[in-house]
Amino acid sequence: MAGNVVRVAAMGDTHCTRTSQGAFQPLFSRIAESADILLIAGDLTDYGLPDEARVLAREVTALRMPMAAVLGNHDLESGKADEVRQILTDAGIVVLDGDACELRGIGIAGVKGFGGGFGKRALGPWGETIIKQFVREAVDEALKLEAALARLRTTQLITLLHYSPIQKTVDGEPLEIYPFLGSSRLEEPIGRYPVSLVLHGHAHRGQLEGTTQTGVPVYNVAIPLLKRSFVDRLPFRIFEVPVGPPAIGEMPPAHSTSTPPTREREVVAVPHGRRSTDAVAS
Repeated sequence: MAGNVVRVAAMGDTHCTRTSQGAFQPLFSRIAESADILLIAGDLTDYGLPDEARVLAREVTALRMPMAAVLGNHDLESGKADEVRQILTDAGIVVLDGDACELRGIGIAGVKGFGGGFGKRALGPWGETIIKQFVREAVDEALKLEAALARLRTTQLITLLHYSPIQKTVDGEPLEIYPFLGSSRLEEPIGRYPVSLVLHGHAHRGQLEGTTQTGVPVYNVAIPLLKRSFVDRLPFRIFEVPVGPPAIGEMPPAHSTSTPPTREREVVAVPHGRRSTDAVAS
């Protein structure tokens, strides 16, 4: 941690398999050199198998830094999410599911999220029971996120998701699967709290960034997308987040590039936490 700035490394969709031992070492070595904390936006494993989680757990042992993650849909595939979560927790990763934690003075609120679509085209709870259950799952995930955000009292809040809360960062995916890539219901609690930025994965063919209706920057950090977008860099992003009170008159530019991009990483500066009045502005 340099001064009062925390360097946050972010990525998602590692899709670790039983045969991935050693595959992530170059990535994690570079993250260890570049960041103070690591956030992983779901799909840590490929089929949600304990053996896959054990491989990833061994891979992260070299990272001597605070880590937090949310699970993704792949991590739930085999019905062994509790085992996967415990293995990752034992490896030092804080796995959030409607929970919140504080890492190096930054508040992290995390939830997997769910689908349902965006804006006026979002699926509504009408008709067959199975449709109502689908929508209920999206609503429940949004309520869990709201509860997590309500627990945090730090000046910098990061929302960590797997599914996207906005359409912009899934644009580029086939239109037919938009309802399964995220839900604008996740955007609602983000707009009610002074969130500094949102990180998610899941949309491998989406866009790198967008903003919520209240102006919160949203970043898609899915590894397949980062590999395709930054072919000469390792697939993670660095966000420089100021902690503590801002200096008098200080107003850093929102999500601007603070240093020239390197071959390994791109640094994004994050402003001091938004005021509560900013959070509810239309």
